[in-house]
Amino acid sequence: MSNYGAVIEARMGSSRLPGKVLLKVNDVPLILLLVDRLKQVKKLKKIVVATSVSKNNDQLCNLLRKNKISFYRGSENNVLQRVVRAAKKNKIKNIVQITGDCPLIDPEIVSQVISTFDNNKFDLVSNSTIRTYPDGMDVCVFSTKNLEKTLKLTKNKYDLEHVTLFMKRKKKLFNQCNLMAPQFLNLPNLGLTLDEPKDYQMIKKVFNFFWKKRKTFSCLDIVKFLKSNPKIISINKDVKRKNIPLKNSL
Repeated sequence: MSNYGAVIEARMGSSRLPGKVLLKVNDVPLILLLVDRLKQVKKLKKIVVATSVSKNNDQLCNLLRKNKISFYRGSENNVLQRVVRAAKKNKIKNIVQITGDCPLIDPEIVSQVISTFDNNKFDLVSNSTIRTYPDGMDVCVFSTKNLEKTLKLTKNKYDLEHVTLFMKRKKKLFNQCNLMAPQFLNLPNLGLTLDEPKDYQMIKKVFNFFWKKRKTFSCLDIVKFLKSNPKIISINKDVKRKNIPLKNSL
């Protein structure tokens, strides 16, 4: 099996919810809860947080350093270059791309996306090019070599801000696969991602419910919990998600 490392894109400068990756559940910052969930993915050899050189990320880096979590600081806006350099510095051959606003990521779904990449000859495997999984379960796997190739081929600002946009658009250059959710997880409008304050309120309730049970919980467990607690689903149902369509990067 090839060398796989998670590169988590995270920074403090979110416009809708500044400092969101350091918001806490039971005194534990969400970025640490995300890293803990990724540690359950056996195929991951490394976990690296890719953040920017902006001074407002000093607090995030201090927390990561204190908890012995690898991080790389690069460009604020050229996220594509930042991820390439984070992977190269940490000798990651194949990147498992995760964003810091997905603290509820399901380790099992991450493993499935890695396995699909590992057992086939795709350049990119994603579960969100066509969204069927809940928003917040997003995983994408591709080689560092192909991401370097992307960096050389595009100067478009959307491509530089959204790491896989160019690859997803250039289907003739990059052979790709999109994993579709099984029927019981086919809930593309369910927001499990951290974009706004209402998302934080909902995510806290999910973590708190499973915290008491002291168990590792999956996306299916979250869905079952929310379906039996419709009031919690309604907390963030009116949050509008940003969606960068592929055509925007043309």
